[in-house]
Amino acid sequence: MRDQQDAQAAARRVRCAIYTRKSTDEGLDSEFNSLDAQRESGEAYVTSQKHEGWVALPTRYDDGGFSGATLDRPALQRLLADAEAGRVDCIVTYKLDRLSRSLLDFVKLIDLLDRHQVSFVSVTQRFDTSTSMGRLMLNILLSFAQFEREIIGERIRDKVAATKRKGKYCGGPPVLGYDVDRERKRLVVNAEQAALVLRIFSDFVKDGSTTALAQTLTAEGHTTKAWIGKDGKHRPGKPWHKGLLYRVLNNPLYIGEVTHKGQRYPGEHEAIITQEVWDQAHAILERNCRARGTQTRAQAPALLKGVIRCAHCGCAMTPNFTKRRGKVYRYYLCVHAEKNGRGTCPVRCLPAGEIERTVVDQLRAVLRAPEILAQTYREARAHADEQAAQGEAFSERDVVDALCSLDPIWEHLFPDEQARIVQLLVKQVDVHSDHAEVQIRAEGLASLVAELREGQEVAV
Repeated sequence: MRDQQDAQAAARRVRCAIYTRKSTDEGLDSEFNSLDAQRESGEAYVTSQKHEGWVALPTRYDDGGFSGATLDRPALQRLLADAEAGRVDCIVTYKLDRLSRSLLDFVKLIDLLDRHQVSFVSVTQRFDTSTSMGRLMLNILLSFAQFEREIIGERIRDKVAATKRKGKYCGGPPVLGYDVDRERKRLVVNAEQAALVLRIFSDFVKDGSTTALAQTLTAEGHTTKAWIGKDGKHRPGKPWHKGLLYRVLNNPLYIGEVTHKGQRYPGEHEAIITQEVWDQAHAILERNCRARGTQTRAQAPALLKGVIRCAHCGCAMTPNFTKRRGKVYRYYLCVHAEKNGRGTCPVRCLPAGEIERTVVDQLRAVLRAPEILAQTYREARAHADEQAAQGEAFSERDVVDALCSLDPIWEHLFPDEQARIVQLLVKQVDVHSDHAEVQIRAEGLASLVAELREGQEVAV
């Protein structure tokens, strides 16, 4: 019987890596130090689980003189690399805080280990994720970690809101016309760049064409703002195009204001553009927007083609149009109603402009929602991790800046570009008789963040 148990234990061999850590290097030169004591305790625990097939790996993972407040520890990084490579089945430590003193970091570590099917054991606290009780404790920790993340997020959002209400600079990509005084944390006018901003506004007010203005600036050798990021990398200026000019023309920083969630507040920084010039430029922008809408409405692509469905009949709704008295009216028609008679479906058909505005309004509201931004941050980070070529990882600030930059320029995008973004972000629109439900494509949000972020790195 004993031989059979030993054979079963060997068949389910659990390779245990014992991790030890001490915050200071005091006493580490002793013949028997704290790291040795922690390892001895871990080996004793592994031996007690010998009947379960546990065996201690000979490799030592000792971090002497490293704080638990950071994950940047050489032995820990070696251990995680071995876990990812499939050379470890279980990590054993003396106490939880030997692995990490940060709850958020601990949750990240456990998530990484869980993905590679590596369990974790704390000897003195009887914390073992290979057991049902250990997994229950883990879920409790995860709940508290999520709560802590949300509290931190709320504090950050409240701090940003309070800071912007006072008109203070809150960071972000450098803006053409201003430099950042890091010590005083405020924007100061860059005289040479401010002259270019003044010219952009004055030429636009005079000619009313962003296309011609972009071509002129590029031909003269003008570029967007060049800057050096916190990582020390140089971001060169890029040639102008109309999208970048719209960012300049719609940026209230130039009239001495800061914005937050659609509200404007007087800023601490000096204005470059007068309110009169701003009003003149925006009157032209509004007039151009109406004219462009009138010219392209009949030829506008169907924003919801392929994604809009009749929830009552469970079938697609297709774009159609009709002409009356020289006017073109677009609408979406339920396929079932078209085949079997409009009386068979309470939804039947919908004016295209009305349902498209509803979906776009919902979409733009989603992009302003903090909880959606948090979800997008996680999706975007995962997307960036999968594609090493994408470069540096996203930060939550990247996500917020990228998505918030889309809203003010939406009305100035061409219809085909609006349609492309809707198709990227909207998975499905289910139309009921009294409302519509929009399903967001999470991976599309991540892709859009990457795209917008690339454009944002062109500082204007």
